[in-house]
Amino acid sequence: MLDHVIRGATVVDGTGAPGFIADVGIRDGRIAAVGTVTGQSRTSEDATGLVLAPGFVDPHTHYDAQLFWDPYATPSLNHGVTTVVAGNCGFTLAPLNPARPGDADYTRRMMSKVEGMSLVALEDGAPWNWHTFGEYLDGLEGRIAVNAGFMVGHCALRRYVMGPDAVGGQPTGEQLTAMLRLFHEAMDAGAWGLSTTQSSTHSDGDGRPVASRHAGPAELLALAKAVGEHEGTQIEAIVAGCLDQFSDAEIDLLVEMSATAGRPLNWNVLTIDASVPERVPRQLTASERARKAGGRVVALTMPILTPMNMSLGTFCALNLIPGWGPVLGLPVPERIERLRDPDVRAEMLRRAESKEAGVFRRLASFGRYVIGDTYSPGNEGLTGRVVNDIAAERGQDPFECLVEICASDGLRTVLWPMPTDNDPDSWALRAETWRHEDVLLGGSDAGAHLDRMCGAPYTTRFLGDCLRGRKLVPLEQAVKMLTDDPARLFGLRERGRVREGFHADLVLLDPERVDAGQATLVHDLPGESPRLDSEAIGVRAVWVNGVVAIRDDEVTGAVPGRVLRSGRDTGTVGT
Repeated sequence: MLDHVIRGATVVDGTGAPGFIADVGIRDGRIAAVGTVTGQSRTSEDATGLVLAPGFVDPHTHYDAQLFWDPYATPSLNHGVTTVVAGNCGFTLAPLNPARPGDADYTRRMMSKVEGMSLVALEDGAPWNWHTFGEYLDGLEGRIAVNAGFMVGHCALRRYVMGPDAVGGQPTGEQLTAMLRLFHEAMDAGAWGLSTTQSSTHSDGDGRPVASRHAGPAELLALAKAVGEHEGTQIEAIVAGCLDQFSDAEIDLLVEMSATAGRPLNWNVLTIDASVPERVPRQLTASERARKAGGRVVALTMPILTPMNMSLGTFCALNLIPGWGPVLGLPVPERIERLRDPDVRAEMLRRAESKEAGVFRRLASFGRYVIGDTYSPGNEGLTGRVVNDIAAERGQDPFECLVEICASDGLRTVLWPMPTDNDPDSWALRAETWRHEDVLLGGSDAGAHLDRMCGAPYTTRFLGDCLRGRKLVPLEQAVKMLTDDPARLFGLRERGRVREGFHADLVLLDPERVDAGQATLVHDLPGESPRLDSEAIGVRAVWVNGVVAIRDDEVTGAVPGRVLRSGRDTGTVGT
């Protein structure tokens, strides 16, 4: 007897093949039948007019901590994501050296700074009762509603072995051997491989470059070699050039790491903007060189424009503009005084518009910002208005106007920059780039930057756009890009397709409605800390391993997810 039958759905199976009408039967967490199902089942439902697709796979998240207080990885699961890849960018919560209990506090402060996670939520929401990577994975086993796989963060490996010297220091031969031994143990326990960062934007809670930024090529290549000695493993790497354009040395490093491991290496995020036409060819040069050298370098890119808010009062992307950090890092009264200085503002604008600002140049069109939440009587009525319009009324230049609005709120004003790359040429370039064999959709950062951005709903927003908006990609191809493509990159065993024998990770959606609601601020993290959330529209149900975890945008209470471990749940993907 079947556990459940979904009858009469339009099955879009993840392979890119045309959709077809069929029943899908589930038994013991697997897809037991696809076609006309006549046998008995404990339960069934009519899915006429609805689309049934494989569960989506998000290749780049930071749910490492959130899963402890939110086993549903909301809002990703609501939007049909049944498998998340976490432990990215070189940052993980494990391993932790038992000889240094203070390392947990260092890790929490680093995650709060570099990934925009609430420090209170990190402190109160997770048990922090593990030392090894295996113990961390075991702590999640049996208590999550999504499937989750985890890379090992290079920063954690360095900190465990080198202590405070991990920031600024180089490992001795003995320390590198210990780091490799620790890494092998983590992969033996099921870690998916290595994540590392050399990005200039990644600083720890003390404002210093994070540990992996101090690693030289020899150390990185030794870790890459270790990756290749385990089944079902990968590399994820971030370098400074990910934000704009790679240097030759960065391309050489990424290529050599992948070729040394004999494993795919993915990076994020490829920003596609028709006003910078040279960026995409330059970034994909890494993929072309890797193919020739026996490696594979895969770029992650987002198929939507992710809304992201800013503030002059708290750490955000504006702090990462060259020359802005020292001003925005001052105490608020001094910061306001400096921002009101015309000469300071002129220099800040110059730096923001310079080539060295890279992708952050997109943030320099301050007249296009929309005012969000305000807090002072003087700013009443400004929410939802465009800075250019307000500046024209006041006879100010846009940046001066924005500063005065924020100063009236003690710099608490929420600012929403409007994207500069929402033009037809940029969307045409995206559609063209998505066809490249080494470009994969993803890069949501879900679980990070919680009160600043909400990338988790990219799946439903993309599908809605494909069905009723720009229609850049047919539905069947769009589903493949969200399911089978990432599943194949990571070597997921029997996931990513609606096929008999595969795990029953499924999404049932209404093609007339599927979409993502506007991001709204909620205070539901531990300590009532804020985050942005987004309603899943038109998603009728989400099954994880054959069990309904979401029904009509509400969690069911079931926790059928699994910790996916390398080798057991992933197979080796060659280059």
